[in-house]
Amino acid sequence: MNISIAETDQDILGCYEVLSELRPHISKDDFLKRILSLTHNCGYKLARLDDNGIKAVAGYRISDWLHTGKYLEIEDLITSTEKRSSGYGGKLFDWILEQAKIENCNQVRLVSGVRREQAHKFYIEKGMVWEAKYFSINV
Repeated sequence: MNISIAETDQDILGCYEVLSELRPHISKDDFLKRILSLTHNCGYKLARLDDNGIKAVAGYRISDWLHTGKYLEIEDLITSTEKRSSGYGGKLFDWILEQAKIENCNQVRLVSGVRREQAHKFYIEKGMVWEAKYFSINV
């Protein structure tokens, strides 16, 4: 088992099948462009857990807030449907926590859709707490 950042076009495209389970609205044709744009413009990183094929993928970036300081935000975290409950998501999550420590972050954060109850259970089991409500408006 190996966890690494997808940096080449081929590595990034290799993550599409798994990540598209979470983000089905992004076509394969647009996927590479979007990831490269996010990487260049926002510092987005795409981590992948490979165990004889990609089993889990996470997108994250590091930022800073006035009230809490430097943090790592997980934007995407998914394990392939057929491999859920096999420990892959937990291993990738733990790896991300280590990256936050290496980067001297004060916190790891994520936003999860209100209907993703199984994901919420996973995050709570990993020690995360629900500390805010997220609001949005389309413009």
